[in-house]
Amino acid sequence: MTITEKIIARNAGRDRVAPGDNVWVDVDILMTHDVCGPPTIDIFKREFGSDARVWDVEKLVVLPDHYVFTSNKHANRNLEVLREFAVEQRLPHYFDVETDQYMGVCHAALAEGGFNRPGITLFGTDSHTCTSGAFGLFATGIGNTDAALIMGAGKIWVRVPESMRFVFEGELPPYIMAKDMILAVIGDIGCDGATYRAMEFDGQAVYELPVGERMTLTNMAIEAGGKNGIIAPDEVTLEYVRARTDVEFEPIFGDDDARYHTELVYDVSGLEPMVAKPHRPDNRARVTEVAGTHIDVAYIGSCTGGKLQDFEAAARILKGQEVVVPTYMVPASTEVERQLKTTLLDGVSLVDVLTNAGCRLGRSSCAACLGGPPDTFGRTHASEVVISTTNRNFPGRMGSKQASVFLASPYTVAASALSGVITDPRSVLV
Repeated sequence: MTITEKIIARNAGRDRVAPGDNVWVDVDILMTHDVCGPPTIDIFKREFGSDARVWDVEKLVVLPDHYVFTSNKHANRNLEVLREFAVEQRLPHYFDVETDQYMGVCHAALAEGGFNRPGITLFGTDSHTCTSGAFGLFATGIGNTDAALIMGAGKIWVRVPESMRFVFEGELPPYIMAKDMILAVIGDIGCDGATYRAMEFDGQAVYELPVGERMTLTNMAIEAGGKNGIIAPDEVTLEYVRARTDVEFEPIFGDDDARYHTELVYDVSGLEPMVAKPHRPDNRARVTEVAGTHIDVAYIGSCTGGKLQDFEAAARILKGQEVVVPTYMVPASTEVERQLKTTLLDGVSLVDVLTNAGCRLGRSSCAACLGGPPDTFGRTHASEVVISTTNRNFPGRMGSKQASVFLASPYTVAASALSGVITDPRSVLV
């Protein structure tokens, strides 16, 4: 069996499962946030009773992050609903935005809070829950009704997905990041090429990536229609997790003779910096094909592009330079916010490198990645052309439906911010 099949089998209490099987699965972690949490709570109370208790308070993680820094009354009301529910249920893992416990974007927070443990099952009311699969667990997004069922029963009905394997061989060139790798994959198979399949990533180049970069690969599995993204754990994974939790876990690995629906092999030495052109993540092009395209805004942030490694990459290009277009930087988590102040590049903190270059730093949240209310930091306006490290570029995704969004790595975004046109990072990397 593949790693995905073995994790599902264990949590279903079976010796083995096969693609297409439908099984009841015990849930180890349920995550929800301020957009989907309130309707999930409504359904839970309607179906289980107004006085019902959640199945296990230690397994429910509530992370407000989407529309949190706004004066919008509807968004503010959602936060009140979460607060009231957390008090009512005595939830230990509710991270209120108005306290020092606030952690930022849910997918980064799950990792940093020690909730991503190899071998477990994790479900979340967010399509990018697949991010957590970078830690060798089965993680997938679900709707509010399914989440309400888990909230009350601790189980969910799952159809076992087929698995696709993507192997990146060779040593990573210094100008290639995980974003380039996953855009290459999505460009090859399309936005529906992995529909309801597990996307398993493997190979030397994958395991050369730090944990944060691996999360970019699994995060964008959903952009190809994937049920989940997953990377088998190694010592780097285990060290990261053990530093963040005392909860016991048992890593699971796929069998050597596991069967895959598809296997694609990439030689990373031949990869070039990539972009996804408007308005689909699979509208792939090499940066050299679109170089010189005018941009109005540059944006580095989100669950897939606001990690420490993303800002380190941008800083290497921006140090001692000055951006020529509005350039927004939004850390994915409050931990990354702190790291920007303490991580040095040639003796200068990353936050100083970025602000000295003219970048505008926002508070940790989803911010413009999901558009949001008009007062959302970094939100696009009519007809703007944006280059961004986010994960989706559909019309209206970052605000205006008239805006055009190119997806790219932090290297490419930073290089483009210096010139005002899409720029190959190889021309400025030193």
